[in-house]
Amino acid sequence: MNVTQASDLAASAVTAAIPLMFAGLGEVVTEKSGVLNLGVEGMMLMGAVTGFAVTAVSGQPWLGFTAALLAGAAMALLFAFVSLTLQANQVAAGLSLTIFGIGLSAYVGKPYTSATLAAQVASWPIPGLSALPVLGPALFSLTPLGYLAFALFGVVGWFLYRTRAGLTLRSIGESPEVAHAIGLPVTGIRYGATLFGGAMAGLGGAYYSVVYLRLWQEQLVAGRGWIALALVVFATWRPGRLLFGALLFGVLMALQFYAQAAGMPVPPPFLAMLPYLATVVVLVLISRNATTARRHAPAALGKPFFPSS
Repeated sequence: MNVTQASDLAASAVTAAIPLMFAGLGEVVTEKSGVLNLGVEGMMLMGAVTGFAVTAVSGQPWLGFTAALLAGAAMALLFAFVSLTLQANQVAAGLSLTIFGIGLSAYVGKPYTSATLAAQVASWPIPGLSALPVLGPALFSLTPLGYLAFALFGVVGWFLYRTRAGLTLRSIGESPEVAHAIGLPVTGIRYGATLFGGAMAGLGGAYYSVVYLRLWQEQLVAGRGWIALALVVFATWRPGRLLFGALLFGVLMALQFYAQAAGMPVPPPFLAMLPYLATVVVLVLISRNATTARRHAPAALGKPFFPSS
């Protein structure tokens, strides 16, 4: 592999990782509040189809991204109402949200299956840094949305561990009863965290359809929402480790295209399953040391909260 090939592989890996970064980071914030939303796949699909449809009709990608944010947040709002207000089981509600999102996105996106996007999102190369070998094109020649994905890790990390609001969010994820006893609006804060997670999942889905693939087809996300959920566990609910995990999975996704282009004697189906195989391996390795996962997981994750008067 020469320098040019390595640069192309690195750039492809980062591009493939960006949607996972958005969706995974949003889910970290959601789960830090004690809410387990397994509907990431459905929210990403709705963000993907909404972002693509609005961009195709208006010719304005940023209008499409805004619509995708709202679509993801709307799906999350539905989940929050069912699981937080109606106190339904969070696992069942999240799985139902994914199934609902798969069906609704297929129905909404049917007229756009063969559509093409005239508008493109241009990259913003940073002078000097973008010319660096291998890492230059990968990290310093991104679209504005790519830079935003990296910047959000710093913002969310600062929010969670350096602000009073972040401490409040984490305390609710650990013990909502105690937080409620001292007057904190547990349900309201959980609603906000869930909506943020949905908006980020929607934006990640729109990145796939508008920037990465520039097309729409049924189940376009192809299981990336489940990978984002696995990344949260892999990262033990810490943004820094999530960034590393997303880039690692981005490399695995980019490798399948590189191997096919290079003519490696590896069956294409095996290459396509690499990211999902890695997901299973990671979860198995984590489960071997359950103490570590329990130490970092929010204590009230997935547990219903019944506020007393």
